[in-house]
Amino acid sequence: AKKAAQGESTMQALASLSAVINRFNNAVGKWIAWLALVMVLIQFAVVVMRYIFGLGSIMMQESIIYMHAILFMVGAGYTLMHEGHVRVDIFYREASPRTKAIVDLGGALFFLIPVALLIWIYSWQYVVSSWEVLEGSKETSGIPAVFLLKSVILMFCGLVIAQGVSMIIASVLRLTGRETLIPEVREDGV
Repeated sequence: AKKAAQGESTMQALASLSAVINRFNNAVGKWIAWLALVMVLIQFAVVVMRYIFGLGSIMMQESIIYMHAILFMVGAGYTLMHEGHVRVDIFYREASPRTKAIVDLGGALFFLIPVALLIWIYSWQYVVSSWEVLEGSKETSGIPAVFLLKSVILMFCGLVIAQGVSMIIASVLRLTGRETLIPEVREDGV
């Protein structure tokens, strides 16, 4: 009985961890989504400046590239949580919840997390080297913060790995018959 109680306590702790990860990625995703609006407004300003006033701004043009990269890289965990990534779901769509849990568990354990870890490992020195010289734009009037942009790669890895852990926890809870402990993922919060 004591072992069963400890097991249940462990599962509840894992469910709580999954809920924290989901809430964090949800908050990050909601904040980062505002970059899409800012990006559109700046692109509009660039077009108006260029074609109406004959002015250009490399910094504004680079800012669009930065925001685009940040939007997709930092929003990847949020998108994963809401199952927004493209996948071939010919079989998955019609599968039982148990089969989906097995696929999600295997996918996160054998593909998602290992690939994200490899990206982290191989980009670490790339990012560190950029920070060591405080790498800036190749353009004279560009954004002097390429080192910050490159850091987004590591943020991407961290957020996706965290969401992968949450997927693993949800899969284990489903496979062990503890569906009621799985944190609900909602658009308005978790």
